[in-house]
Amino acid sequence: MRPRSRTQTGQRTGRAWTRRSLLKASPLLLLAGCDMTPEGTTESFLRKFQKFNDWVQSKVFDASRLAPEYGSSELTPEEGFRINGKDDDYPDVDEGTWTLTVGGMVSRPGTYTLGQIRALPKRVMNTRHCCVEGWSMIPRWGGAPLAEVLRIAGADLSAPYVAVSSADDYTTSYDMPSALHPQTLLCYEAYDKPLTLAHGAPARIVMPTKLGYKSAKWVTAITVTDTNTGGYWEDQGYDWFAGI
Repeated sequence: MRPRSRTQTGQRTGRAWTRRSLLKASPLLLLAGCDMTPEGTTESFLRKFQKFNDWVQSKVFDASRLAPEYGSSELTPEEGFRINGKDDDYPDVDEGTWTLTVGGMVSRPGTYTLGQIRALPKRVMNTRHCCVEGWSMIPRWGGAPLAEVLRIAGADLSAPYVAVSSADDYTTSYDMPSALHPQTLLCYEAYDKPLTLAHGAPARIVMPTKLGYKSAKWVTAITVTDTNTGGYWEDQGYDWFAGI
């Protein structure tokens, strides 16, 4: 994966900064900061700026605002459903014995089978998946809202973070409002069919309000926590909030 372009500049619209203009402005400030930092301190500055950028994104995030949904005629053809990830190899996952462990700040910690996840209220949506590399696609997703998974586990919704681990040792984490967003799914279908292993079967996260690297595949554990645990790409310098 490659970092996204940082060439856009922010613009002010009317009397207030919009969410989009704030996000566009932050790379400009970042570039200015790189010019001003003394030798040897750039990396530290960038880390601090990323935290500031995450803070800005969290403040302008609207948990009730839905990402656009598209008609069937606008779907990416199934043969164009791209595969992407940190490795070329896929983990050895047995769908018949797979379970999801939900723990941390929950009143009913435990493991859940795919059948139990499938029994939860289902949402089907055609939403855009945006990769940090610059491409996007519109698949048809189906799965249980992550909010429902957290509900049955008795999650403490005042906890600030939700962390995810995957069978390939991939990790990422979210702020609680993003985890509870109605379009954040624990997804087990694409194009009205069970997910293939290449696309994260038996279950993956789908989060159309964020860049694609937040949509973890092959999910095996969800932890509600008061600690920001970062993530595989986030620990390498990618934005943690990753809003779009």
